[in-house]
Amino acid sequence: MNSDLPKVLQPLAGQPLLQHVIHSARSLHPGNIYVVYGHGGAQVQAALPHEPVDWILQAEQLGTGHAVMQAMPVIADDHRVLVLYGDVPLIRTKTLAALLAAAGDGSMAVLSAILPDPTGYGRIVRGVEDDVRAIVEQRDATPKQLAIHEINTGLMAIPAKRLREWLMKLRNDNAQHEYYLTDIVAAAVQGGSRVSAVIADSGEVMGVNDKIQLAQAEAHCRRERAQELMLAGVTLADPARIDIRGEVLVGRDVFIDVNAVLIGKVRLGNGVKIGPNCVISDSEIGAGTEIHANCVIDSAVIADNCRIGPFARLRPGTVLHRGVHIGNFVEVKNSEIGADSRANHLTYLGDSRIGSDVNVGAGSITCNYDGENKWPTVIGDGAFIGSGSMLVAPVRIGANATVGAGSTIVQNAPDGQLTLTRAKQTTVAGWKPPGKLDDEAKAAAVDQALGEDRQTSGDAT
Repeated sequence: MNSDLPKVLQPLAGQPLLQHVIHSARSLHPGNIYVVYGHGGAQVQAALPHEPVDWILQAEQLGTGHAVMQAMPVIADDHRVLVLYGDVPLIRTKTLAALLAAAGDGSMAVLSAILPDPTGYGRIVRGVEDDVRAIVEQRDATPKQLAIHEINTGLMAIPAKRLREWLMKLRNDNAQHEYYLTDIVAAAVQGGSRVSAVIADSGEVMGVNDKIQLAQAEAHCRRERAQELMLAGVTLADPARIDIRGEVLVGRDVFIDVNAVLIGKVRLGNGVKIGPNCVISDSEIGAGTEIHANCVIDSAVIADNCRIGPFARLRPGTVLHRGVHIGNFVEVKNSEIGADSRANHLTYLGDSRIGSDVNVGAGSITCNYDGENKWPTVIGDGAFIGSGSMLVAPVRIGANATVGAGSTIVQNAPDGQLTLTRAKQTTVAGWKPPGKLDDEAKAAAVDQALGEDRQTSGDAT
């Protein structure tokens, strides 16, 4: 990977590769999930602290068979073992369920795939009854076997008792001096056990060994998730230009324009419209709401029939009630805004509690930070905040109050009254704009303004 990040922590659709595999395993409701780790293990564990898995150290990397051996002491004989790989992240639950179902009564099941170009993969050699007779590696295959397009993916399901027996028969007399898990297939066949192969879609068994394959897996994941949304009734302006990095729950008649990025858990109600170039993370958007172009929404709850953007930013803790309008270049953080209120232009609302039917004029700011502490602003129902107003928190603006444009409000404004702060307007007679100065005159003026004496280059400083 040419990366300081271990391969299984490389990101795919917003999650580490290994996390995708763990989630696939969890979907089968197993008795236990064991992660056998070696290189970079401490970093891997630290990145996935909340996953319900048991970590097992493979102190020496002596092959895949050796890795499975490390877990066997804690696995009961009456269990079935499903072997997955941390760098094969796209495997589907239904495929794994089929693989498990094929492994029973002492038999083994391996997962295979049909590839147009099987070069480099071990070939599945089937017998007359369609069972697996051997897995032949590329370097050992005959010309006839090289023509086989069914390949071994490495994933397999085996009864634990038989797996233990077959692992004990593994040898490391190969060029790498490693214990290969695939060698247990030969041991099973020689012992008279049935080995079956379940064929998977080639895309879901895609392995990731470099950044090119990681990008290919990302594209595959993106296509699949786009298809899932469209089957759920979503209209995508261009299915190739949407990026889903989490769980998206949708209602009917949702429209998503190009270059939308959906991260974490996102819920979109009926009739929601998402404009181009929007990034939405861990948020809930109510029915009929429209998100215009170039908005960033993070950990927000937005009710029905709201209008957001373009170029709006909703930060964590934002709660918008029905019919709220948040316009262009408006930022909202940790604030609750009541029904039918509006902040349409160039405004910052932080740590605020704003009532219903409030109008916040362009360029207005809740001054919530004094350099050390954050302070709240409360605005009552029906208030009107004139453009360019600074509300210096903590402060309360009363219900149906009006704040005159350009005011700096430092004390509570009463209900139903006009409150404003204005300096006396002055006109300077005979004023003329300054003329253009040369560089030396400009430097002298700067020094005078800053209280500095100009010195020649030969003077001491």
